[in-house]
Amino acid sequence: MLKDSRKLPASGRRVLVSGASRGLGRAVAQAFAANGDRVAVHFGSRAEEARVTFDSLAGTGHALTGGDLADPAGAAAVVDAAAEALGGVDVLVNNAAVNIRHPLPETPYEEWVAVWQRHVSVNLLATANLSHLAARRMIDQGGGGRIVNIGSRGAFRGEPDHPAYGATKAAVHALGQSLAVSLAPYGIGVASVAPGFFATERVSPRLTGPEGEAIRAQSPFHRVADPEEIAAAVLWLASPEAEWSSGTILDLNGASHLRS
Repeated sequence: MLKDSRKLPASGRRVLVSGASRGLGRAVAQAFAANGDRVAVHFGSRAEEARVTFDSLAGTGHALTGGDLADPAGAAAVVDAAAEALGGVDVLVNNAAVNIRHPLPETPYEEWVAVWQRHVSVNLLATANLSHLAARRMIDQGGGGRIVNIGSRGAFRGEPDHPAYGATKAAVHALGQSLAVSLAPYGIGVASVAPGFFATERVSPRLTGPEGEAIRAQSPFHRVADPEEIAAAVLWLASPEAEWSSGTILDLNGASHLRS
């Protein structure tokens, strides 16, 4: 175990970002690459969009890594491929997630069961499995590391139309705190971010449609976040200076939901 775990370099690290084909995952991958790190861009089915992310990265030595994270063997293959391409893993960003609308009053039971199983498999179990696989490599490497989980404001505020999303993100927050205590002796910091609404390709129809004004009004800044704002926080939480923030859940919601 490390006596002084502040040995993680500030740049030149080997970073795996799950779900990096577009949106926040792309912004996170770009932030690490601009910082001088080498990035494994994971994708599930969006190979062409992942290639766009890969081609946009500053620097060299990056990798593309495809695989189904809902399958434990697929998750293992993704980490193995990333570690082989980069020569190891120093930072893991658990970004991959699903978010399927399923309000209880409108959702038939069979569909409800299937949607919950999908959310648990991708949002929670894949995060847990990737964290185990990456952390074991960090422990064996002996140089410390960072795991940053992408959670959600919905874990605190509630998600009436997406209850499985809110519940699994709350579980991701709890997982991160458990791992922060477990992995600290090895110099591995674990933290989560809990973003509010931010603009991506997936949600752009909502922002330009009738509900866009109501969504922007959730924050007293009267806007939603850019993915780059969330990515900047992720980059900081993965830095050597952020070690004392291990275990934190960082709210990034423009004062749209306040808790104490």
